[in-house]
Amino acid sequence: MGPGHPRFDLQAFAVEKLVPLYWGRGSLWPTVPQEKFDVVTVQDPFWRGLFAWRVARKLAARLNVQVHTDLSAQSFFRHVVAQIILRHADSVRVVSQKLKTQVERIGVHASITILPVYVDLEKFKTIVPVAHEQKTILWVGRFEQEKDPLAAVKVFKEIHPQLPGSKLIMLGKGTLGPSLKARAAGLPIEFPGWQDPAQFLARADVVLCTSLHESWGASIVEALAAGVGVVAPDVGVAKEAGAVVVSRSELATAVIEALRAGSRGRLQLPLLSSAEWTQEWKKTL
Repeated sequence: MGPGHPRFDLQAFAVEKLVPLYWGRGSLWPTVPQEKFDVVTVQDPFWRGLFAWRVARKLAARLNVQVHTDLSAQSFFRHVVAQIILRHADSVRVVSQKLKTQVERIGVHASITILPVYVDLEKFKTIVPVAHEQKTILWVGRFEQEKDPLAAVKVFKEIHPQLPGSKLIMLGKGTLGPSLKARAAGLPIEFPGWQDPAQFLARADVVLCTSLHESWGASIVEALAAGVGVVAPDVGVAKEAGAVVVSRSELATAVIEALRAGSRGRLQLPLLSSAEWTQEWKKTL
């Protein structure tokens, strides 16, 4: 995330100066600015966390650690690194109650604040459902193992014999794309690629989530804001947001029930306006 990103712009507005350091291709060990800073904030408690801890000590600044990922889904080594970084943090921001509980179990004594990811939901709240005859299931995400898109095809294979007129739209892309399309052969499953989900939510009867884990779950929140029901395992904020949460073995049954009932979704998670979010973010530092 950098300049031009809505969240960065909100954060930059809240403080006197905000300087991003990019860690990625071509920046294995970013250059640290030689000036005075009050806080170093980092987006995860792993390798970036180690770097941020070093930078905070060098600048004599407070260390703020953000947790956006399910700690229970990490490898043993990454979990150990997270424990070290979080125990040295001066403040911690998490995006859900579930993550706060995970951080507390590590034995962190710093202030832990829950502040969900900022999402501008206005365009989703104003989506007008488009009339359609075919029962439509929508899946949104990256075609990667953690999102388990192959499970969506498996679930649909259970659904389709009971609801022959139904179809599945899988919105996304990723390394599992070829395997996914091969397993979907012969089924009414569409792959439009990665596009803005708003236009697809207007034609969706239910959104199916098959993720193995989620840090938060923006696609779940967006769907519910648009009035589309969501069926999901207990990941991220699914339960808090108002999704129908069931075990992974019951996903097909729950989707069938939702399609037959024709019920609409409703977002139950209170989210902040941009101005409110900006002020709360500043407090987390």
